[in-house]
Amino acid sequence: QVQLVESGGRLVQDGDSLRISCAASGRLFSSYGMSWFRQAPGKEREFVAGVDFSGRNTGYADSVKGRFTISRDNARNTVYLQMNSLKPEDTAVYLCAATRLSRGSRNLADFGAWGPGTQVTVSS
Repeated sequence: QVQLVESGGRLVQDGDSLRISCAASGRLFSSYGMSWFRQAPGKEREFVAGVDFSGRNTGYADSVKGRFTISRDNARNTVYLQMNSLKPEDTAVYLCAATRLSRGSRNLADFGAWGPGTQVTVSS
């Protein structure tokens, strides 16, 4: 099982861009589907973006489509989330997750490894 640690979250302004990262340990990283989820105070954890094992196939929540881009570098065991045109409603803890489903998934129940999360705050 991989272990995950996110980084890069911080306070930004409405309309700014930010890239957050997720570093993974483990030899089998390149076989895992990877996703980003987020959780705002008082709200349920929600899917944001996902990528398959190869990095060639991605999927996004409607709320971030066209603004966020997920990518991975299997040589560096790292997944990225590039966030553009950030809005106050994007404020949340962003969590990286790994699934043994190499094609990836949007379902929380499919993910067995989670990072502790990184806080992204967008001020208006």
